[in-house]
Amino acid sequence: MDDIERKNMLYDFYGELLTDHQKLVYKDAVYNDCSLSELAEEYSISRQGVHDLLKRCDRILEDYEEKLGLVRRFRILREKALQIEKLTTDEKIRSLAKDIIDGL
Repeated sequence: MDDIERKNMLYDFYGELLTDHQKLVYKDAVYNDCSLSELAEEYSISRQGVHDLLKRCDRILEDYEEKLGLVRRFRILREKALQIEKLTTDEKIRSLAKDIIDGL
């Protein structure tokens, strides 16, 4: 999984645990691909402040993943559902596997 995809998943799972300010800045950085300069101007903080905030958010989100492992478990379940879908010819089972994949 590449760095951006990992950050997106970590934010999807644990983003609500960040402060409102952290969520706004992190979301703009990760989802909207804003530069440090753009974020600094938008939120009236220094580029170094933005950099520090993003690093702190990365560390917080990684700590949650280390303790709870939700992203890891999600990826395992999704992979197993994909395997089930590929291995079976039974349409009911394929449909259920697809529902699981789409629901994840």
